[in-house]
Amino acid sequence: MKTLIKDALIVTMDRHGTVKQGNVLVEDDKIAYLGDDQPDADRTIDGRGKMLIPGLVQTHVHLPQAILRGQADDLELLSWLKERIWPLEGAHDEESIYYSALLGLGELILGGTTSIVDMETVHHTGAAMEAIRESGIRAICGKVMMDQGIDFPATLTESTDESLRQSVDLLEKWHQSENGRIQYAFTPRFVLSCSEDLLREVVALSARYKVKIHTHASENKSEIELVESKTGMKNIHYFDHLGLASPELILAHCIWVDDAELAVLKEKRVKVVHCPGSNVKLASGIAPIPRMLAMGIAVSLGADGAPCNNNLDIFQEMRMAALMQKPLHGPTAMPAREVFRMATMGGAEAMGLENEIGSIEAGKKADLVLVSLNGIHANPVSAADPYSLLIYSLRSSDVAMTMVDGRILMEERDLKTIEHERVINTCNILIRKLRERAGIT
Repeated sequence: MKTLIKDALIVTMDRHGTVKQGNVLVEDDKIAYLGDDQPDADRTIDGRGKMLIPGLVQTHVHLPQAILRGQADDLELLSWLKERIWPLEGAHDEESIYYSALLGLGELILGGTTSIVDMETVHHTGAAMEAIRESGIRAICGKVMMDQGIDFPATLTESTDESLRQSVDLLEKWHQSENGRIQYAFTPRFVLSCSEDLLREVVALSARYKVKIHTHASENKSEIELVESKTGMKNIHYFDHLGLASPELILAHCIWVDDAELAVLKEKRVKVVHCPGSNVKLASGIAPIPRMLAMGIAVSLGADGAPCNNNLDIFQEMRMAALMQKPLHGPTAMPAREVFRMATMGGAEAMGLENEIGSIEAGKKADLVLVSLNGIHANPVSAADPYSLLIYSLRSSDVAMTMVDGRILMEERDLKTIEHERVINTCNILIRKLRERAGIT
């Protein structure tokens, strides 16, 4: 199958920063041609009045929380977890996990996100993996691991051996499935819910299977105080002590990190995920992203979970990432092009897929997004900087087409792989059942 996207404004995100009006030919799952010629194709898509961008990458989301949107507002992190999220996550069954995942995936695809790093919950991860498979999105996904801690419900309790065994079983079933589109990662929730034995074994298993590790760190001041009380070390130093700090570690948040911890993140080439919407809504703080970038620390973007954001909109995350640092560091902090790189090549690098996705170049995967430039809020475009449009003006609702592996997942706001009305109706029924099982009135 050959698809020609004709006469679009192409923002390539290649190493030269090429932006040009032109054509892109997709053959099967790859970008076969980029230029001015018009190769023969089975289908031609009119790109006039549209911008063609690399598929957007979110490196920290929680698909089982999509159904929990609006269930945990106006709380700080630890209260948010203990009072709402953990009881509701513990009430999930396979059906609610599956439909929650589809709900989140539909929102992500409609907003131009083509790749995610997803942290599930303790149980029923296979149901989410099946939803990911059906949706067509590219994903690294893992079962949450929680073998030690206090104040989380019995419904989320598991032994160390059980947590490890279930994780390996999921890995062996799903890793590199769908022609490599789906990969597995070990996802211990955070230090406060994981034993040292579990974390050490995760390091060994990650090395054995050559997969990523995805977890949280230094999101909240109360959290880091409890981590120091438990381990005698700050989060990042503890990870380094265990051998977790490495290029394979994808680490969400990193708001409250000191100079020595930043040095570890740089030295060990840890991948940091900035989640501005979640960090502000939970009043967790503002991560020192300009400093990280200046140090050469790899940073990408994620919306986190629907109940702490309350959406999975990468356009909002890009805009917020750019704006929230300016009062602290001045108007030149976080320029639009740098933020857009975080949402494309930065995410690709965090996933270890920089040679496959993140830019529009011949030979790379055909993960592409067309964005309409016709909205009144985006005009005039005739002399506009494309990165400014993307970060400050355009919206997720402007996304006109989302393609992964050369397959169109959404076109003209119509989802092709998810029955959105059925998903919405089912989720509205299931959330009431979840609340009842969790004892939330």
